[in-house]
Amino acid sequence: MSLQSITERIARACALAGRDVASVQLIAVSKVQPDARVREVLAAGHRVFGENYVQEAVAKWPAFRVEFGAVAVHMIGPLQTNKAKVAVELFDAIHTVDRPSLAEKLAKLAQTRGTCPQLFVQVNTGAEPQKAGVLPADLDGFIASARALDLPLSGLMCIPPEAEDSTPHFARLAGMAARNGLAGLSMGMSGDFEAAIAAGATHVRVGSAIFGARNYG
Repeated sequence: MSLQSITERIARACALAGRDVASVQLIAVSKVQPDARVREVLAAGHRVFGENYVQEAVAKWPAFRVEFGAVAVHMIGPLQTNKAKVAVELFDAIHTVDRPSLAEKLAKLAQTRGTCPQLFVQVNTGAEPQKAGVLPADLDGFIASARALDLPLSGLMCIPPEAEDSTPHFARLAGMAARNGLAGLSMGMSGDFEAAIAAGATHVRVGSAIFGARNYG
């Protein structure tokens, strides 16, 4: 796969769903990818990337931004509260707001700074005990609490269970977002982003299909 083939598939999925291709943002997930691969995607003109680890992003993106200019970097991995300050300074969006302590920390930082990255609440749509995210039954209350802190929320994010069809999870997330007046839907990865677009995704997170397999060695 490549960046061009993925953008073509996104365009086809948007056409099938009767959507404007501009309504879907492709996040190229560059975590644990060699700088050479990331540079190739940057050189091809792409400017929106996703990272899972604060330390890796800090080591990678300041230099790339100097080299290539404005690049949007999204935090799509779990965020430790003690790294929130660094995260809000580096990332343009955080997709993993998943607990009250993190929401409170982000709200304080937003008030101090006067600005805030785009924020998505991560929802554990499959209620998987090993996975982060607000449980669906707790979501409305969590959103109300976040808004009471004047925390600006842009949307919801989910990672469906690996062993299940993603489509019902995407539909469920879209319903929860609509119920709470949130427009952003961060859902869909390399194997299911077309189904996510059909369900209304505004942000799709694609890594290995663009960069190739990751080497965690």
